Amino acid sequence: MICRRFWAGVLPLAVMLAGCDGARPEAPRQMLEDRRIALHDAIADNPQAIAERIQLARVAFGLGDGVAAEAAVKGAIDAGGKEAALRPLLARAYAMQGDGSRALQTLDAGPIIPEMIGEAAWVAGNVHLANGDIGAAREAYDRAVNELPRDAALWVDVARFRDANADTLGARDAIDYAIELDKNNSPALAYKASLIRTEQGLNAALPWYDAALVADPDNAGALIDQAAVLGDLGRYREMLGALRHASTLVPGEPRIYYLQAVLAARADNYRLARSLLQRTRGAMDDVPGFMLLSAVVELELGGEAVAATWAERLLADQPDNMTARRILAVADWSDGDAVAAADALAPIVDRADADSWSLLLAARVAAELGRQGEASAYLARAATLTRGDAAPFAVDEDYGLLTALADAEPLNPVHAVPAISADIAAGNAARAIERAARLRDANRGVADAHILLGDAALAGGRFGLAVEAFRAARALDASERTTLRLANALYRAGDPAGSGAAILALRGSQPSSIAADRLAGHLAMDIKHWDQAIDHFERVRRRIGSRDVVILRELARAWATKGNRDRALPLIARAYRLQPLNGEIMNFYADLLAQGGDAQAAADLRDKAAQIGR
Repeated sequence: MICRRFWAGVLPLAVMLAGCDGARPEAPRQMLEDRRIALHDAIADNPQAIAERIQLARVAFGLGDGVAAEAAVKGAIDAGGKEAALRPLLARAYAMQGDGSRALQTLDAGPIIPEMIGEAAWVAGNVHLANGDIGAAREAYDRAVNELPRDAALWVDVARFRDANADTLGARDAIDYAIELDKNNSPALAYKASLIRTEQGLNAALPWYDAALVADPDNAGALIDQAAVLGDLGRYREMLGALRHASTLVPGEPRIYYLQAVLAARADNYRLARSLLQRTRGAMDDVPGFMLLSAVVELELGGEAVAATWAERLLADQPDNMTARRILAVADWSDGDAVAAADALAPIVDRADADSWSLLLAARVAAELGRQGEASAYLARAATLTRGDAAPFAVDEDYGLLTALADAEPLNPVHAVPAISADIAAGNAARAIERAARLRDANRGVADAHILLGDAALAGGRFGLAVEAFRAARALDASERTTLRLANALYRAGDPAGSGAAILALRGSQPSSIAADRLAGHLAMDIKHWDQAIDHFERVRRRIGSRDVVILRELARAWATKGNRDRALPLIARAYRLQPLNGEIMNFYADLLAQGGDAQAAADLRDKAAQIGR
């Protein structure tokens, strides 16, 4: 058996490429642990062993232990192994420890034997991808695939690369091929689950996570991702079980603490949530979801200044994150800084589709600053609550420069996307559609390219083209952003039934979607399915609180229509307190008061509504 032969200065090729007895990184954890013990025993019996040390390195890779892998590879070199053969494995060990620079330096430090060129390219691809160098990563992965065309683990990394490059179709093809090569490859099955989650929704992803965990019950990454999905589905007991198992495999893993903090926050246990967030020790401080949760938790616990800091950090990366803006505004206002609160709210309330809650807060802030005219205007907008399309793009002063750059490089998104926005703002929708179609044709596997075309088509009134584009986008990414666009396009194209079906499909695939529940509630109201409407709107209210007057009004309408005035009255009363100048709410409130025998209060409300309506 070749694994028992020891060559001075020469490494057996079978061991070097595939590993003794086929041990691969995707093997179940217990198998790898058993193999590690056996290899340590073999090395103890023969300190000059080379092949066993390489096997030990590969087992360490499978266990995610870059330090042990480095020690094993260096031990093989010290025992007489050829550096030209072992250099890629040493580089992989450094990369696994997060030292990409040292990994690349190791690959460049000397020659590499032909049989290991594929592995060297694979490591380089992973490092370049981690560094965000997409061009270099693409070249490296192409070289690796050419050398190792049937390595399932390599195709998983190729799928990750393509997904990071927004090539959804390419990622799907790569992961399917990895599973075709090895049906029990747990990382491949887990990554398939993550793609399915984006394409088809939460419920559709669960069977793939289950398959990954059947292949390897100790796949910690799959357990953590499965826990996140279970949490979004509201299956908290199962979520905790998955996290507990994962914590025994990777104790101290920051994502476990983060997900536990999410669960604690949903249960309104913000002190526990803060404690769990702090236990990540800064490892997730740059993750948007972590920053947002930290801001919410600190705000709930009275730490307005800290909450504002987290919100500002998130806005530095995501300036259009309206949730972070609302948190920042509340934090600043609660901390006594009305000017900063007004600045935080400005990008929201300047939009035509500003929500009533933000408008009401802006009114209070303006009044506190003595700007009574602004306060009245915000209150009036909140009262009418006209929800239209988003505010149009502002016409860029350098419109000519933007379009010239895009004309010179029509397939470069850096230039094409701003030019499309500028074309729409300038009223040149036909030109925007032309640019977007060209970009889409060159990137048919990228959901964003189809979305861009759909947005341009909607702006130009070409609803059929918009529906076609958004359907293509949803086939790649079935999230809120695509499905809600498709629903809007179908409605504007004269297909309300199709629009409703799209919304209900989103509700089915993404049960945690607030937008889906909100729209599904309105659909149920339209067809007089009052109980369904109440279920949808109550789910929204549990998630966002009793601060949205539309949700409160519709809930009150549904309960009143069912004949339950006692349930309807406090809801419409709350809506009236939030929007005391809303004539529709006043009249409805008056009707309910009159039904209860309070004729004078009802008359007073109707008089007030009439005066406002004049």
